[in-house]
Amino acid sequence: MSIKLQDISTRAPEHFDKKETREKTARILEELDGLQNLLFAESKHSLLIIFQGMDASGKDGAVKNVMGTLNPLGVKVRPFKAPTEEELAHDFLWRIHAHAPARGMIQVFNRSHYEDILITRVHKWCDDETAYKRMDAINNFERLLTDHNKTHILKFYLHISREEQSKRFEERRTDTAKHWKFNSNDYKEAELWDVYRQMYEDCFQHCNNPSWIVVPSDQNWYKEYTIASVLLDTLKGLNMKYPDLKK
Repeated sequence: MSIKLQDISTRAPEHFDKKETREKTARILEELDGLQNLLFAESKHSLLIIFQGMDASGKDGAVKNVMGTLNPLGVKVRPFKAPTEEELAHDFLWRIHAHAPARGMIQVFNRSHYEDILITRVHKWCDDETAYKRMDAINNFERLLTDHNKTHILKFYLHISREEQSKRFEERRTDTAKHWKFNSNDYKEAELWDVYRQMYEDCFQHCNNPSWIVVPSDQNWYKEYTIASVLLDTLKGLNMKYPDLKK
């Protein structure tokens, strides 16, 4: 599947109204609460949600404002930062597999195993031959989860514009409530924007089963609506039922 990010808008379609969309999102989140309870009770399926995107694309906000409304007993969130010394001593999926969701659970990855074919290639810590071998391993890993644990995988790329990223960086620098998010290294990474986009598009093409969902993310209200809508459709599609009374 060939995805060209330059051809996809980072903003909501013009006919979407902010107030109406937020109201729809609130109703969806209420419905998701019941479906999550059903997922947990039936314990036949699991859900793995992957958030990827450029710095400041809103991954933390998606976790908080969409996943944060669900029952914490049935949701786990795992952020993946630079691997530790122990993790580097193993294969690159070792630290990932330990956090695959059990049946009945929703697992959220804030960044993921895809970092090992994204930032590593951008900075040339990983050559192309190794990267494509890792892509094969990722495809096999995701197929394993899907086939043997009935794990449904949703891969979201949060799509922001360069202008919006710069605006959010400036907010982190000037807003005292956001100072904790500020990292001067983000500006250096932003200079590699075009290379990151190229690596993402290569990832979309070679790791496309399940396919990536590109979410316009310049406006958080539309980003959250889109993610919540996909979750709703996915859980509804499982045709779940509460277990019968045990005798």
